[in-house]
Amino acid sequence: MNAKEILMKAVVCDQSGRILQALAYYQDGIKILMDLVNEETDAGRKKVYHSRIKEYLDRAEQIKERISRFGHSGSLLHSVSIEDGATGYSYHTLIGKYLTNEVKEVLIEEPYLVERYQVIIKNCADLKFVRLVTKTDSKNPANQMTALDNIKTDLSLREIILHFTFEDTLHDRKILLSSGYVIKIGRGLHFYKPNNPRYTLGMCDYDFRKCLQTDVDILRIKKVS
Repeated sequence: MNAKEILMKAVVCDQSGRILQALAYYQDGIKILMDLVNEETDAGRKKVYHSRIKEYLDRAEQIKERISRFGHSGSLLHSVSIEDGATGYSYHTLIGKYLTNEVKEVLIEEPYLVERYQVIIKNCADLKFVRLVTKTDSKNPANQMTALDNIKTDLSLREIILHFTFEDTLHDRKILLSSGYVIKIGRGLHFYKPNNPRYTLGMCDYDFRKCLQTDVDILRIKKVS
């Protein structure tokens, strides 16, 4: 797609309330426009490009600020303290009831997204877009990219778009659901101990997997739309 097509998609998503997806399209479209500006020699065209870029940049920044406010606000709805070695805390048990048909978009900020069980897309029948922010896997970036590309392809077959970016200064961990919930896990998604021995009940069912000590907070916010 060219810049015009991408930015038109951004506006459509923006107007329909799918702001996470809109932000991704705005950012992709802006990047293409900036490349075009660098190659353009006509002063009049440059001026038009700069005007459009400013317009879309301003809207993208507004969305980013709004998403940031959602991630740092809200009223505490539920809190769980998980003790070291405790069991009975699979993702489904902890957050399953919040993964409903109301969820259209998901933002996942998780620095250490390296384990196979850490990407969960389930029970959200009307999910359309997932924005993932993580760090580059310094040990095996090629495998990380292959895994994410495979997941992106698999999700696309279900008409779900996965958009992932890498921010190597990322520290905070949260999951933002467009239905109006923020899930914060102190250790992030990687709070399970290695299964030892490997072939035990916890290998497939994470309710049987021992946990590291962490806290889980569920916050209620305004719907992300």
